[in-house]
Amino acid sequence: MTQQGAVLQGYNNELVKCIEDLCMQKEELNKQILQAEEEKNKLQHEIQVLTEQLESVCENLAQKVASRNELDKILAETEAAYMKILDSSRTLLNVLKKEVGSLRHSPDVKTN
Repeated sequence: MTQQGAVLQGYNNELVKCIEDLCMQKEELNKQILQAEEEKNKLQHEIQVLTEQLESVCENLAQKVASRNELDKILAETEAAYMKILDSSRTLLNVLKKEVGSLRHSPDVKTN
């Protein structure tokens, strides 16, 4: 019977060692899980910060594009008005030249 007790004791020792190994593996896995959760939380925070920054940049960009579009409109209207002024000036100059030319050919006006 003592031989059976020794075999049983050997099995018991192996079983205890296996349980201890499993507990150590569990502890190591728990450490890895905690590290992964910390990394996940850190990344989620960074994503939140970057998302807020992206929203801010998008809003700023939209405002700038709207301002540029308004400036484009004002510039186009100003250029069109300026072209009308140039046309009017050219027309006025041509009329004035005709008048001066006709005055020079008139016998009543003497030129120096």
